[in-house]
Amino acid sequence: MTSVTQRTVMFADLRGSTGLFERLGNAQAAAVVTQSVELLARVVEISGGRVIKTLGDGLMATFDEPSSAIPCADELHDSLDRISTAPESGGRRMPVLKLQVALAHGELVELNGDCFGDAVNVAARLLDNAGDNETLVTDSVVLALPEEDRVRFRRLSRLQLRGRSESVQVHRLEAARFGDTVSTRFQDVIATHAPDGIRLVWLDENRVLSGSELPAVLGRSTQATFCIDDTRVSRSHARLEWHGGAFQISDLSSNGTYVRFRGQSEVIALRRGTCTLHGAGVICLGSPPTDLTAPTVRFEVLAFADTVPQAAGG
Repeated sequence: MTSVTQRTVMFADLRGSTGLFERLGNAQAAAVVTQSVELLARVVEISGGRVIKTLGDGLMATFDEPSSAIPCADELHDSLDRISTAPESGGRRMPVLKLQVALAHGELVELNGDCFGDAVNVAARLLDNAGDNETLVTDSVVLALPEEDRVRFRRLSRLQLRGRSESVQVHRLEAARFGDTVSTRFQDVIATHAPDGIRLVWLDENRVLSGSELPAVLGRSTQATFCIDDTRVSRSHARLEWHGGAFQISDLSSNGTYVRFRGQSEVIALRRGTCTLHGAGVICLGSPPTDLTAPTVRFEVLAFADTVPQAAGG
């Protein structure tokens, strides 16, 4: 039987399972992933949602309203955090899995236990742009929430989703857990002044972006804020944000984003992770800076006050 309804669609996907199979072997890793997906399904059902199907490392579910789906997304992250850090026998700790969640709200066609429609397609494609431990939602989800609940969302840039002609306004559900995906190795770097902007240089394109102009997407799509035309670059490859008084770069791709700071040999490989930018250096998309042909964006964090001449004497 076919029915047309308004629903909130959720896609949730585990990240890091490939590494589990490498470290634990097929049998143990498969058990961990299966138990984790079963846990996600139970959380959805307890939260009033309906699991439509499981998808290997994740699931698809629907909710009557966004007001039920948002608390569920929170509990999915929290529940996975609890089990993925639980001690195993012998005092070891279970390797950590990360979770991506995407939500869209709109008209669905329900047929033979499955769901179809634009909201399904948008949520599925939006999941491709989510970082580790992130929940991304569309404008339709946020607008359907009570006013007091909307303050938890940070408005991101419009994204051009694969297979869709119109771009989609995206929001991120803010939560304290996102801090564990951010590289903190440079938090002890103290700047004379708070950064005012960041310069990005790719071939002949040289742009300075302020915090108010962010977030910005770096990618191959012509809809990206900073378009980098190279086959190794995803349509929406990385996201540059102003957050907590600093510029941060987040990888959204399959091939990875690589950061190397000026004067350092170490390369930071981001796989759906985030790194705080400071000073100057390079951002390589889809290939590390050791590859001389890598699509490379040079960056420089600017503090305009540092460039103002100081008066001599007292």
